[in-house]
Amino acid sequence: MARLLRTPAAKVAVPLFAVVALLIIDEAAGPKIALGDLLVAAPALSAVFLAPLSVLIVAVVTVICVVLAEQENRQLHSANFPIVLATVVLVSAASVAASAIRDRREHQLAQARWVAAVTQRVLLKPLPGRLGRLSVASMYLAADEESAIGGDLYAAVPTDDGGARVLIGDVQGKGLGAIEVAGFLLTAFRRAVRHRVPLPDLPGYLDRHLREDMADLAAAGQPRFDPDGPAAPRAGPGALEGFITAVVADVSGDGDTLTVVNCGHPPPLLIRGDKVLTLHPAVPALPLGLGDLGPAVQPVDSYDLDPGDILLLYTDGVIETRDVDGAFYPLTERLADHPPTGPDDLLRTVRDDLIRHAAESRLSDDVAMVAVQRPPS
Repeated sequence: MARLLRTPAAKVAVPLFAVVALLIIDEAAGPKIALGDLLVAAPALSAVFLAPLSVLIVAVVTVICVVLAEQENRQLHSANFPIVLATVVLVSAASVAASAIRDRREHQLAQARWVAAVTQRVLLKPLPGRLGRLSVASMYLAADEESAIGGDLYAAVPTDDGGARVLIGDVQGKGLGAIEVAGFLLTAFRRAVRHRVPLPDLPGYLDRHLREDMADLAAAGQPRFDPDGPAAPRAGPGALEGFITAVVADVSGDGDTLTVVNCGHPPPLLIRGDKVLTLHPAVPALPLGLGDLGPAVQPVDSYDLDPGDILLLYTDGVIETRDVDGAFYPLTERLADHPPTGPDDLLRTVRDDLIRHAAESRLSDDVAMVAVQRPPS
């Protein structure tokens, strides 16, 4: 039944039924109670959710019903009737025009959303299920809000010793500009792997190349990245605004050692049986894009990995998702209550639980997650 009410025919039938019902009530009430003036609201309200042609149909029916109502109330030959009729016609015409403008803007928004989604899928291809001896899983969830196209990103590549290097990041802001910046970072990350950049030097390397790419765009006169929208005019050549929070993790080829560098990103989680360890950085580091404010070499944290341990990297869309009461999603507590059996099971569990937590409030930010597991002994 609910699906039937969402069909185009049903949406048109609702205002038409309201118009005819008002006409019947007006005729039944007699000339002492005139409800004809309420009919003009039908095309105006229809413009909010109907297409222009449907609004036009409602408007034509409304004009006919207004004439019939005025005739029933013996006002058809009064001096006020031309004013009433002109009002209905003008409101109806304005409603059709408003519907056309809304329809065009919705089409433009849908097209921009589609382009952004396709671009994001190209950048965020699913990661391979295995890298060396490690099991890997990845997941991306788009925000429910049409305007909240995010700049979440991830990547994973094998290293020379048979291990893996994993990146996850989140560009400040939304829109196509954020996706463009995400593409710059992913390109720089893959370039760094080819050049065998050590992990302590990697943030400085990524920051430098990111800023160079942005400066090239500025010099070419392209719209700069704007954290509050897809694009806006640059203030001048070389201008750079915004930043990217990121975590890069290296797992050694034997799987014994995990090294992490955190650039202002939510800390990764290490799941060891029924325990969930939060890997806070010993020394906080600046996000990428702010490299001129900090040291060129970032501190690296090292951890031991036990067989079966799972590393979870995620963006802030996970922990900042709220329920209907405004409470944030308790990621650590949920994982402790339901220990996963593997990377795929972990991401499915978080996804399903996150959607249940959001419920009516819906996802307001994109979500990206990567899970890496050392094989059990």
